[in-house]
Amino acid sequence: MKLASLVSAVAIVAGAAGAWAAESTGGLALGTKAPDAAAKTKMKNVDGKMLSIADVAGKSGTLVVFTCNHCPFAKDWEQRIVELANTYAGKGIGVVLVNANDPTTHPEDGYEEMQTRAKSRGMKVPYVVDATSGVARAFGASVTPEAFLFDKAGKLAYHGTIDDNRKEADKVKVRYLKDALDAVVAGKAPAVPETKGLGCGIKFRS
Repeated sequence: MKLASLVSAVAIVAGAAGAWAAESTGGLALGTKAPDAAAKTKMKNVDGKMLSIADVAGKSGTLVVFTCNHCPFAKDWEQRIVELANTYAGKGIGVVLVNANDPTTHPEDGYEEMQTRAKSRGMKVPYVVDATSGVARAFGASVTPEAFLFDKAGKLAYHGTIDDNRKEADKVKVRYLKDALDAVVAGKAPAVPETKGLGCGIKFRS
């Protein structure tokens, strides 16, 4: 996929220095629905409640972002992800941020640390623990952050990265996820439906 390769190259040149970059290696096929079992898996939110992706599905679409606390890529894009999540949750998009990392190997991704991060970042959407990493595996997610945006029919409309410059928000030229969200809210197909996710490899639980 030439476009996806270009996106990754731009992101690496524009601001990946200082962290080892991994690229997404697969994921759900565009136009497919989230695996039923994964969509119905209950996960613990930072408020202590158990909820599933199906529970948060929105009337206009649903955004699932696999992310975490420790990854430099997730940290750099975090505020933009939260701003998009908070904004589009008010436009009919159901949003859930999912942490599938193993906190025994990366303590910063522990539950209490997630609660602290959610509060400090002003998250108004669920930030949940994928306790077995099973949801991430079912989606084919491989990096953090990695976005999966479903339309109102529940079909995957966009998959990939956030934008083209993780380090410098003011120098972003292409806002892939925002553009896709705008399209889905309007009932249209995103102009760019897929890009390569760029980030840290998910630290799957064994």
